[in-house]
Amino acid sequence: MTVFLVSSFIKLVVVFTAIMVGVALLTLAERRICAWMQDRLGPNRVGPQGLLQPAADGLKNILKEETYPAQADFWMFVLAPVMSFVPALLTFAVIPFAGPLRTPWGVVPMVVADLPVGFLYILAVGSLGVYGIALAGWSSNNKYALLGGLRACAQMISYEIALGLSTVAVLLLAGNVTLSEVVAKQSGSLLQWNVFPLTLGFFIFVIAAFAETNRLPFDLPEAEGELIAGYHTEYSAMKFSMFYIAEYSNMVTASALMATLFFGGWGIPFVHWDTANGLNLLQTLATLIAFTVKVLFFLFLYIWVRWTLPRFRYDQLMALGWKVMLPFALLYLTVLAAAIWYLHAALGWAYDARFALALFALNIALAVPLFWVLDRGRIVSGTAALPQGGEA
Repeated sequence: MTVFLVSSFIKLVVVFTAIMVGVALLTLAERRICAWMQDRLGPNRVGPQGLLQPAADGLKNILKEETYPAQADFWMFVLAPVMSFVPALLTFAVIPFAGPLRTPWGVVPMVVADLPVGFLYILAVGSLGVYGIALAGWSSNNKYALLGGLRACAQMISYEIALGLSTVAVLLLAGNVTLSEVVAKQSGSLLQWNVFPLTLGFFIFVIAAFAETNRLPFDLPEAEGELIAGYHTEYSAMKFSMFYIAEYSNMVTASALMATLFFGGWGIPFVHWDTANGLNLLQTLATLIAFTVKVLFFLFLYIWVRWTLPRFRYDQLMALGWKVMLPFALLYLTVLAAAIWYLHAALGWAYDARFALALFALNIALAVPLFWVLDRGRIVSGTAALPQGGEA
């Protein structure tokens, strides 16, 4: 019990510190990558190559004056940033970030809390962040902030359904909701990474994750041209920063989930020693580096998309969530469950590379009607040119 408590405390401190420091550096990385894409320099004055810019921004926000709207609900106004900030940090607690470490006191899993319902915990706790956004908009007593909060609620509820359905496919293959077991199921070979047998599930998950984190092209709750700044219009100083910390923390968690659910988690491709129950220190560090590289790739994808694509209109956002993603996710689950049953029960195949390739072929067959036939601007309006002689 003592070893468990000490190891859990150490992992808690390390993970929390890594997320907070990583979020600060992520803000700098986004500004530098954005500058690189736009052929300019970006922040480069504070510290060598601008590395101390996040510290300067944090100090500025700590020292800035706190303002409170005269007609705001004070306690709800103060509580709202906390309700967005805390769930964003708690969700990382069940994600395994490295292989289990073998110590003289036993094998220590590299996850803060290896819950048997780990993924359900992420869905439950992650969805609490919407309460902070809704309360921020309502308690400000500002109509633009309220509209931003309502938009955020509608958007997050709409895309949480598709997000949850896309991950049911992962649970069908893994047969378990513990994330450690999901990672173990993908350890056989590179082809058994879920991105191959569940290609379209990964596609749905990525789109829903962008919408859940309010990132472009899904940042309608923060549409500056329409709503000033959305739900955090009236916030200043550190309370304003807490919303941004929550957003970037959610990005890190979503990227870690993509790596865990679809890209083998901390598994290293083309090696087999990482499947052992208990690794030495160097092996555990190697799996940690592999997991970090995967997470950094998806964080770069977030930044890349933000500075590449324009924002959706709000009617397009809702149409995509309810008319395209939700029906397709349900259809995809039905077809996939039937295919898994047929391969298991009728053909007697165990889950291996051949099984994964068969499901990959099914995903490719489903992708053709999805990308080339289904929409063409008829459902998500405004995405296709009008026919000749047609009326707007």
